[in-house]
Amino acid sequence: MKIGNVPYRSVWVDQDDGWSIHIFDQTRLPWNLDVLRLTDMEQVAHAIRTMQVRGAPLIGAVAAYGLALALRVDAADAAMERDAALLAATRPTAINLRWAIERMLDRLRPLAPADRVAAAYDEAGRICDEDAAQNESIGRHGLPLIEEIAARRGDGKPVNILTHCNAGWIATVDWGTALAPIYMAHDRGLNVHVWVDETRPRNQGAALTAWELGSHGVPHTVVADNAGGHLMQHRAVDLVIVGTDRVTRAGDVANKIGTYLKALAARDNGVPFWVALPSTTIDWRVRDGLTEIPIEERNGDEVTAITGRTAAGLIETVHLTPPGSRAANPAFDVTPARLVTGLITERGCCEATGAGLAALFPEQAG
Repeated sequence: MKIGNVPYRSVWVDQDDGWSIHIFDQTRLPWNLDVLRLTDMEQVAHAIRTMQVRGAPLIGAVAAYGLALALRVDAADAAMERDAALLAATRPTAINLRWAIERMLDRLRPLAPADRVAAAYDEAGRICDEDAAQNESIGRHGLPLIEEIAARRGDGKPVNILTHCNAGWIATVDWGTALAPIYMAHDRGLNVHVWVDETRPRNQGAALTAWELGSHGVPHTVVADNAGGHLMQHRAVDLVIVGTDRVTRAGDVANKIGTYLKALAARDNGVPFWVALPSTTIDWRVRDGLTEIPIEERNGDEVTAITGRTAAGLIETVHLTPPGSRAANPAFDVTPARLVTGLITERGCCEATGAGLAALFPEQAG
């Protein structure tokens, strides 16, 4: 995707700078476009834990490069296994992180330590290239959902799409998941408008999705999280598309906190609720999302304080709650498969069921 007409991916390697890893510091967006240079595994782990880099597919890709950096220090078996476990534990809910680390180990374990660094960079690069290609395919398969609504209406008015959190290119290596069909629809000249949930408490919608869409020229409006049901009641939403951090083999979906409420409102108002994901986000070892998916509990400070830019241009953090008030901060919730209209994957769309997923991915379902 492009920023100021310059193409970027969300992670890249600088071979001329000691094979360092570069990412955008997402905690600084939308006010500053800062690039972080990561030179060791500890910096990568810190960036993932603190959400300087976030988005299920992207943290998997960055963690893969983090293991490559670790191997530059010590490529012995014991060190590799230790560092891989440390990286895999940085965030618990997104399955792409564990998937990427396991894939790296499958490639590296049979090799001699002297051969592991080059192989690690190669495998991490493959993970990145495949993610970008998968997300582009998700866009192609999701595009007809928007085209069909526009054609059915035939009045030229905007197709209104509601999103939650950020599932755009900044959350992946490129293109994004939920936003990929929207970008393609916009680029083809379809009249689309996006309702952007602010996504409290970290405001990834207001900060990141709005920044992405604005940079690409896609019309959008930021709304409070609790406005979605109201908009659906008044027929102002034609379609909901969200991303996900983990999908069970039965079609349950774990995504940013608040997604479940959007699904309930969509069901009550007859609004299609679609979830976009690469197959790397499917956890074939889990069937019941509500009981088996670990939900990350983040620091309550994210709820009791908020960061923004003042009228003077300063980036400041202010407190929202009375002193002494405690805050709970579950980062994700689980939307049962029965509330999901369907899943958009790189191989096509399917029902959010075990049978639907198995039809697209028979080699995994078995």
